[in-house]
Amino acid sequence: MKRGIVVACVLALLALADTARAQSAQDYPNRQVTFVLPFAPGGAIDIYARALAQKLTDKFGKPFVVENRPGAGTVVAANSVARAAPDGHTVLVSPSPLAINATLYKKLPYDTANDFVPVAYVADIPLVLVVHPSLPVKSIPDLIKYAKANPGKLSYASSGTGTTLHLSGEMLKSMTGIEMTHVPYKGGPPALNDVVAGHVQLVFADPSSALQQIRAGTVRPLGVTSRVRLPGAPDIPPIAEAGVPGFEAVSWTVFMAPAKTPEAILQKLHVELTALAATPEMREQTVKLGMIPVTSPSLAELRGFLPQQIARWGKLVQQAGIAGSE
Repeated sequence: MKRGIVVACVLALLALADTARAQSAQDYPNRQVTFVLPFAPGGAIDIYARALAQKLTDKFGKPFVVENRPGAGTVVAANSVARAAPDGHTVLVSPSPLAINATLYKKLPYDTANDFVPVAYVADIPLVLVVHPSLPVKSIPDLIKYAKANPGKLSYASSGTGTTLHLSGEMLKSMTGIEMTHVPYKGGPPALNDVVAGHVQLVFADPSSALQQIRAGTVRPLGVTSRVRLPGAPDIPPIAEAGVPGFEAVSWTVFMAPAKTPEAILQKLHVELTALAATPEMREQTVKLGMIPVTSPSLAELRGFLPQQIARWGKLVQQAGIAGSE
């Protein structure tokens, strides 16, 4: 009899917990929701996140705001979300460096693979490989041929060690067997500017900046790092099509919640973010910002996303000899 009473009590408690979880999801959001962004205001992801936040504010009648927390290569923003209450009211708008940093840093204040859960994958930001017009190459095969005929003469700029711009160059070196010297800068704009000035021969650049210089004729495009063509520049081929099969290096945009956020809240956020990102208005804005719209996988399909990305980018970090360098 005592055992039966204990079982009945446990079942009752579980039922109450299920009811509480369902109720919390039904009431969500019940206060301000903060999208934490690891970059300064004004960039493509910032503009995109603010547009989504406004639409969610209009729908739910609760404020959805973007908080910019740049610093330490996204670590500052990621740590603030990892330590936040797992209730769906603090969400990280995460780029690829979240996965890169797991190998790049000797020690992080959070466990990348276990302290975050992906909610919605909404966009990719590819890079455009551009060269100074004085470099006698007009295609990826030309670049590879030139690099092999002139070992040690090519240098490529990046926005800093361990960034996607840097690791895109390392990927190209690894997949083609060419040698290039890495020249890190404090940000993408100065890196591109030095290529425009002819101080460095090439750079993997952000589309929004690169396309302006391409139109001005100050740089020559060779390819994009995504597997598909950039909607805003369909004449530039993917590097994977232009001579390096399998090449892909994009910075993804994934909304991440703290681990242990209730499944029902995750599902509600997933549905809302995925639906909004798929609207013609948001897809058009995504393309204008130099991004590629992504139809998010389901929550279940996203479960293995971070470990896969940590392994993929970690391999490049190891090859570049910069593991644990930060």
